[in-house]
Amino acid sequence: MSIGHTLLGLLESGPRHGYDLKRAFDETFGHDRPLHYGQVYSTMSRLLKNGLVEVDGIEAGGGPERKRYAITDVEQWLATPQKPAEYLQSTLYTKVVLALLTHRDATEVLDSQRSEHLRSMRILTDRKRTGDMADQLICDHALFHLEADLRWLELTAARLDKLREAVAR
Repeated sequence: MSIGHTLLGLLESGPRHGYDLKRAFDETFGHDRPLHYGQVYSTMSRLLKNGLVEVDGIEAGGGPERKRYAITDVEQWLATPQKPAEYLQSTLYTKVVLALLTHRDATEVLDSQRSEHLRSMRILTDRKRTGDMADQLICDHALFHLEADLRWLELTAARLDKLREAVAR
C-alpha cells in the first residue's frame, strides 16, 4: 500500500494537518504499522513537490508552524486499477532451488515454510474474529494470499524430483 496514496485519500474529505493525517491513518490502516511523523511529513513534501497536494493554510502555534494540506486530485488514482503483484522472483522459490543445487533437503525448506504460513494464518484468523469490518477485510486479503502460497508449496513438494532434475542440468 502506498502511504502517499492513502494520505491523498484521507485528504479527500477536506484539508488536514500532518498530525491529523497521522492520527487518521493509524486509526484506519495502522493497526500493525503506525506511521511515524517523519513519514507523514516527508510523504507530504513529496506530494507537494509532485503537485498532488497544496498548502491550504499555515497556522502559528506554540511550536513550529502547522501546514494544512489539501488535495489537488485523487480521481485519477482511484480510477486506475492496482497492478496485481507478480511473484515471478520469489525468495521461497530461490531457497528451494538453492537447497536442491547444494544437495540439501528441499522438503525441509518447504515444510518449514508451510509451518510458518499456518502459524500466520492462525494469528490472522484470530484477529479476524475479533476485528472490525476493515480488519476482517484486510485479514481476508492476507489469508487468501497465504492460501495461494500453501497451494504452491504443495505443488512444488509434489514436483521436487522433476525440479531437481531440471536444476541439475
